[in-house]
Amino acid sequence: MTPTRPIKVLICDDHPLVLEGIRSILDIYPHIVVVGAVGSARAALDLARRDPPDVVMMDINMPELSGLDAIELFREHHPAARLLMLSMHDSREYISTAVMYGASGYILKDVSTGEIIAAIEAVASGQSYFSAGVADAILARGKAGAVMPLTTREQSILLLLAKGHANREIADRLDISVRTVETHRKNIKRKLGIASTAGLTRYVIDNGLLAPDEH
Repeated sequence: MTPTRPIKVLICDDHPLVLEGIRSILDIYPHIVVVGAVGSARAALDLARRDPPDVVMMDINMPELSGLDAIELFREHHPAARLLMLSMHDSREYISTAVMYGASGYILKDVSTGEIIAAIEAVASGQSYFSAGVADAILARGKAGAVMPLTTREQSILLLLAKGHANREIADRLDISVRTVETHRKNIKRKLGIASTAGLTRYVIDNGLLAPDEH
């Protein structure tokens, strides 16, 4: 069903050919309006402030600020925008982390034009969308897709803790105080019923949210 108002899409990918290729595809569809096509996550955040998009199509792997890190910033500063991640990788670690950070969808770069449009329409309407190979990887996670009792911020901090970052590093990275990180850390341990940082790391790995060699 075609929406009554055009879907405003912001595309972010550091590969010019991919960027222009997706833009040329979307320009064909009258119910989709491309509000910008930029090569970095920071540029996407800046553009979103000037012209808020409905959907942000963003590459996972980008220099300086990765697509995964940018999800958190979009969720904080542009909560109405829906994040649709683009990637060449169908690894469950990438997918799990993207979903944990707050992405609404995840599609592979080799999907058909029809699937790209279907994904945009789905996430714009409040649904989630995962391309076929991605959906298979999610199902393989087992209980990793179960209810996550943590807030988006707590999820971000949990992943950073599992990767070995100290409280000060996390505070600097997320632009919050060390005291706030400590409070979140206590809440995470309480909610998950885990007493140690090593236990948190094991929880993340066991649930397929981080590969064993990433921490």
